[in-house]
Amino acid sequence: MDGHTEGVTSVAFSSDGSRIVSGSFDRSVRVWDASTGQELKVMDGHTEGVTSVAFSSDGSRIVSGSWDRSVRVWDASTGQELKVVDGHTGIVTSVAFSSDGSRIVSGSFDRSVRVWDASTGQELKVMDGHTEGVTSVAFSSDGSRIVSGSWDRSVRVWDASTGQELKVVDGHTGIVTSVAFSSDGSRIVSGSFDRSVR
Repeated sequence: MDGHTEGVTSVAFSSDGSRIVSGSFDRSVRVWDASTGQELKVMDGHTEGVTSVAFSSDGSRIVSGSWDRSVRVWDASTGQELKVVDGHTGIVTSVAFSSDGSRIVSGSFDRSVRVWDASTGQELKVMDGHTEGVTSVAFSSDGSRIVSGSWDRSVRVWDASTGQELKVVDGHTGIVTSVAFSSDGSRIVSGSFDRSVR
């Protein structure tokens, strides 16, 4: 699938597997037909490169984060920009929807993890604790917890409702680049520049 004019930074499938969303340093978010490779939509609005993209679980919306420090929500069918969410003071590195689509979590080089109302854009929680930039964030499948990874080499688990830090997991000797929950929420996996997966 060709169309982006600069490097692609993030890709994701819709939950039904019919579409793919991509984000790029060319500042665009694009939607593709996963079977034919046809470009379905181009979403322009970010003023700097896009770092992270994700579909809502029902496939109706897309969230994107960017070097422009904003989080944006898009209508996946029409390409319309639904919401611009400002609040981060550094590059937004990672974004994700909660499984019910009601909330968005974002991580940033400003060291914070933030939770937003996906409909209104209201900031619901700010989680501070990382001592360097946040690289990756994810919700547990039930939406009760958030996991984050950081340049500070730690993995942290947060209560998604209260913002309380539940756990700090140390062990990596390099930047933590990616984190995820298992489907039942009982385990976390992390990847790092220390060459390990834990």
